[in-house]
Amino acid sequence: MFIKIIFSYILGFLRISVEGYYIERFINICKNKKVAVWNLKRKGNIELYANVRIKEFKDICVIAKKTGCKVKIKTKKGLPFLIHRYKKRKLFIILLAILIIIIGLSSNFVWNVEINTENNEELINIREDLEKAGLKTGILKSKIDTKEIINEIRLKRNDIAWMGIELKGTNAIVRLVKAEEKPEIIDENEYCNIVADKTGVITKISTQEGTANVKIGDIVKTGDVLINGWMEGKFTGIRYVKAKGEIEAKVWYTKNKKIPYSITEKVDTGNKENKYRIKFGNFEINFPKKYSKFKIYDTIETENKIRLFSDFYLPISIIKTTYKEKEEKQKTYTLEEAKNIGIKELEEELDEEIENKDNIVNKNINTYEQADGVEVYVTYEVIENIGTNEKIAF
Repeated sequence: MFIKIIFSYILGFLRISVEGYYIERFINICKNKKVAVWNLKRKGNIELYANVRIKEFKDICVIAKKTGCKVKIKTKKGLPFLIHRYKKRKLFIILLAILIIIIGLSSNFVWNVEINTENNEELINIREDLEKAGLKTGILKSKIDTKEIINEIRLKRNDIAWMGIELKGTNAIVRLVKAEEKPEIIDENEYCNIVADKTGVITKISTQEGTANVKIGDIVKTGDVLINGWMEGKFTGIRYVKAKGEIEAKVWYTKNKKIPYSITEKVDTGNKENKYRIKFGNFEINFPKKYSKFKIYDTIETENKIRLFSDFYLPISIIKTTYKEKEEKQKTYTLEEAKNIGIKELEEELDEEIENKDNIVNKNINTYEQADGVEVYVTYEVIENIGTNEKIAF
């Protein structure tokens, strides 16, 4: 499609208006006679705007006459009209011709790799894996084997449920669906114990199948057996089962940090400066001096790839570097202020870590004063189910 648009621009085309009561019939006849019209835009019920090729304009006039419509040329676009306008400027024509040749040659390569995931989920290192598999900017489209790349990525990664690659213009669109992580499923016929997946103090144990190995009040560590996957009868002896039951324990989450009484903060002054550079493949051209005039600053860099159409990228990028000036300011806290800051920050961290906050049964805060700051410790006591299945190894 992009190649057709480029050729239409090279050969020239007209933007016309068609006015009449039989516009639908006009469009249908154009389709039946295979007369190309594109970029159609209706204005009311009796007026239509469209692009047509120069050589097919006579056919358009015949069809318009047949359907009782009037045709007017609104604008003339394309290389022939541009050359006619600047025919005395030879250098301009030469540069324009070179540009068209570059664009034509560029259309055979991939200049952008677009990665789309379902619900914008993140897949770590997927771009690097794609490059190793052969899908990267600057590669000839004819050398890309999409099936081979898909197979290589699927074999390498187990976090992808589905993958598709589409080449549009100079853009390679990679669509991915992330695989859901599924817990290991143990067959009902397999023998297993229930073991602790956290350290804690047992508060509840309910055995449905198997033999309890702990009691309320026992301290257990990660990996300790809570319910054995066997049962012993007076007459049947020992028989192995898949242990079942519910075990709850009191577990502790602790975080700490030191809050100094005096800190140096970097504050945004509101001043900023932008610098630009052009990138041709791996070659870069810097315009002004590279470094900022500010003494203290944050740097934000954005890269915008040049494209002619939605999926027709060129091997040219404009890189914008923004420098935001900062200034240092001294800030001091009292003992109580430092304590409150530390407690608040640690509680926020713990709240993010604990899934069910309703299970928090106690909160313990300890602070230790020092010469240059205060050390803050926050501990949550939480009631959680700590049992997980583990196959019995014979």
